[in-house]
Amino acid sequence: MTRAEIAKNYFESGFACSQAVAMAFQKDVGVDLETLQKLSLPFGGGLGRLRLTCGAVSGMAIVYGLFMEAKNSPEHKMSVYEGTRELCARFESVQGSLVCSELLAMGKKPCAEIVYSAAEILENYLKEKGYLND
Repeated sequence: MTRAEIAKNYFESGFACSQAVAMAFQKDVGVDLETLQKLSLPFGGGLGRLRLTCGAVSGMAIVYGLFMEAKNSPEHKMSVYEGTRELCARFESVQGSLVCSELLAMGKKPCAEIVYSAAEILENYLKEKGYLND
């Protein structure tokens, strides 16, 4: 089962979009499932259901941040920001927006497919960058 399929299954089981994406990468990031659930929950529904940045996008950012080696330097921070922007650009090119309310307006409850797409985009990006080998 792909990480995208795992993410979609989590979402369809009742987890928030942000949780579903983050939890699909649990084995890769070395963080226990309960911590990922708690960490990513507030980002669901476009940040606390405010319908701002899509929770699936936030889930991607959380996982990407966990993959990046923590260094307290301006260069490292800019590198993480650059990767996050690239992930967002890829998501937006596929989905048409990063904003939850706009995505919802485009279709009837498209969230399961958006979660799938976000996890797939993230998985492909991480493989390109050499963080995932499978």
